[in-house]
Amino acid sequence: MTESELFQRYRETGDIELRNLIAEKYLYIAAILAKKFVGRGVEYDDLYQVASLALLKGIDRFDERKGLKFSTFITPTIAGEIKNYFRDRSRLVHLPRKISELRASVRRAAEDLTKELGKKPTANEIAQRLGISEEDVLYSAEAGGVVSLDKPSEDGDMNFYDVIPAENDVFERIETRDAVSSALTALSDKEKTLVKLRFTEELSQAETARRMGVSQMYVSRMERRVLEKLRERLKKSMAE
Repeated sequence: MTESELFQRYRETGDIELRNLIAEKYLYIAAILAKKFVGRGVEYDDLYQVASLALLKGIDRFDERKGLKFSTFITPTIAGEIKNYFRDRSRLVHLPRKISELRASVRRAAEDLTKELGKKPTANEIAQRLGISEEDVLYSAEAGGVVSLDKPSEDGDMNFYDVIPAENDVFERIETRDAVSSALTALSDKEKTLVKLRFTEELSQAETARRMGVSQMYVSRMERRVLEKLRERLKKSMAE
């Protein structure tokens, strides 16, 4: 039975056993996406549960008549549910008053500068507006314990997953990562160390700087260069 036939039969019958059969077939997607979010203060089992529930909801919402592959449909659906879970959880995190006030000031300054400059301000521009150090701006952005998967680099417009070119089936690119592995070989040892600490171990910029024996500002700037380098190499490899 083809994927389309399987979903058509479930849509027509609402058979729970058939739904469970579909779920078992695609649970691997929930597992891999849940692993992407590990290391952000939530255990894998909890993330897997959120992803699995999102999978079940997605099965009920999917309409095979629209001609879309289920893997293409369910990948952003599950990722969105996990991100919502982190957003809801982050609201429960209590920050010290001083840090909370700093974050609020940085947020307001960023909003004001965005309107004035017509673009997202850099950490340095925010620091100058508030009369504080750039390190304080970066620290306030990372305080709170829960770091978003889509956390931008210092320039505010690119993250690690953004460097992976989009395809019709995003999940398959995430699963294989062949192009990413190839692009990483072009990095220097120090750049590879940064990628490992920031995107494999998922440490903050401050902790990464401590491990590497450099300043947080150095980490921030090198991270931006690395992401730009990876994005260009990935674009080139995908075009070949």
